[in-house]
Amino acid sequence: MMPGAPVADAVLADVRARAAVLVAAGHVPGLATLLVGDDPASAGYIRMKQEKAAELGFTSPHVHLPSSATQADVLAVISEFNADTAVDAMLFQHPAPRHIDYDAALATVDPDKDVDGMQPVNVGRLALGLPAPVACTPAGIEALLAHYEIPVAGQDVCIVGRGATIGRPLALLLSQKRDAANAAVTVVHTGVPDWAEYTRRASIVVAAAGVPGMIRPEHLTPGVTVVGAGVRYEGRRLLPDVDESCEAVAGAITPRVGGVGPTTIAMLFRNAVEAAERHART
Repeated sequence: MMPGAPVADAVLADVRARAAVLVAAGHVPGLATLLVGDDPASAGYIRMKQEKAAELGFTSPHVHLPSSATQADVLAVISEFNADTAVDAMLFQHPAPRHIDYDAALATVDPDKDVDGMQPVNVGRLALGLPAPVACTPAGIEALLAHYEIPVAGQDVCIVGRGATIGRPLALLLSQKRDAANAAVTVVHTGVPDWAEYTRRASIVVAAAGVPGMIRPEHLTPGVTVVGAGVRYEGRRLLPDVDESCEAVAGAITPRVGGVGPTTIAMLFRNAVEAAERHART
């Protein structure tokens, strides 16, 4: 089993130490958040981030706009955060109400303050192999594999799911020529009729399709490493992509709860402290 907590704890301990150095030098790191509407899950997510920010030594300015807010209202808040020197990194919580063009708003975020690594400039830098904040879940998956000493370089990695937040950036990340990556990466999705042919030949399978129970033992080769990154909620019930029966054939597998979730949060704060360090140097 590959729980994410030990990985997240190590990353957050490093973040806490780096934040303390910044505070001692007179620069208190700031992570700002913007929430539009009243989605309960999003509100809970923001509260958790604010609590973690306080614990790690960050300030956490927050703006909560009503669901009736306009695109102009959202852009105005982002502009204020961009200009605020006390804000090192910012998070525009997804999803936003349907009438808000989330992607257009995200494109106005200062790339240097993009804590999620999803601003178009940073996604482009990732594609080019240039330094930039990296999408948090992919970065957490890479750290998870490294922590549990799962060989990645030269291995066949199959990512099931081509989404912008996990599948696509993870493929870019794991195919880069670095010690923790350098893999042969295949991306498949629900539109590929024979997708299981690819998962069965992979030594590492990452499920990120958001299709509950999609990955079953017959889709895997015994001894494979399985990372469950895709979930869907049915009310409050979490439905993962990876069926629990896969544990019987996997050599290593993330738990149903507590796998990539903790590492994703940890990488968000790693991006935030790195942004603060950059700003402290200027």
